[in-house]
Amino acid sequence: MTDVQKTVGSEAAVQVLYNGSCPICATEIHHYQRYTEAAGLAVAYDDLMTEAVATWLVDADTAAKALRVRQGEQIYVGVDAFLVLWRAMPRYRLLARLVAVPGIYHAACVVYDWVLAPSLFWLHKRRQGRS
Repeated sequence: MTDVQKTVGSEAAVQVLYNGSCPICATEIHHYQRYTEAAGLAVAYDDLMTEAVATWLVDADTAAKALRVRQGEQIYVGVDAFLVLWRAMPRYRLLARLVAVPGIYHAACVVYDWVLAPSLFWLHKRRQGRS
C-alpha cells in the first residue's frame, strides 16, 4: 500500500486529509500514522498532494488551509478534526478531552484558525512559489 491511503482492515473508521508537502504537517501526521498502524486502528491517511484529494470534494488549496478528518459522512475541519482523530487513538483521548473543555477549545480554535493554519498555508504557497 502507498502513503496515499493506508487503512487497517477494509474500511477506515476515520480518514485524514493532510498536506504531505508541509514538513510540519507531514511529521505530525506520520507520527499518528505509525501509531495507528502499530495499534491496528482503522485510520486512513490521504495526502492532499495526490489524486486522493478528489474523493474529499474539496480543491487542494482549500484542503491545505486546515486539517480535515472524515468520520462516516461527516467532515471535520481544524481543531474539530484533531479532536476526532485524537479520540480515535487511545493514547490521545485525554488530550482530546482536555482540548474539548469550553475555554480551552475556544483558545485552541483561535490559535489554530488565526495563527497556525494561516501560517502553514502561507508557507505552503511559498514552497510552491505562489506567495
